[in-house]
Amino acid sequence: MESANTSENASEPPSSRLSHVVGTVIALLTLMLPLLAIAHYSAVDPPPATLPSYPLSRSPE
Repeated sequence: MESANTSENASEPPSSRLSHVVGTVIALLTLMLPLLAIAHYSAVDPPPATLPSYPLSRSPE
């Protein structure tokens, strides 16, 4: 009876190989997309921050 179980386990459906490939691609995209997005947006130099200048009035002495 055990020989029937081993023959069933030995043959995998062909879609399992495809599902492994698709799962690997999804895993790689999950790891790489955040890194690529951070690298892309951190490479842009922000414009220099300028503080508004207010004229200083001198008090009469």
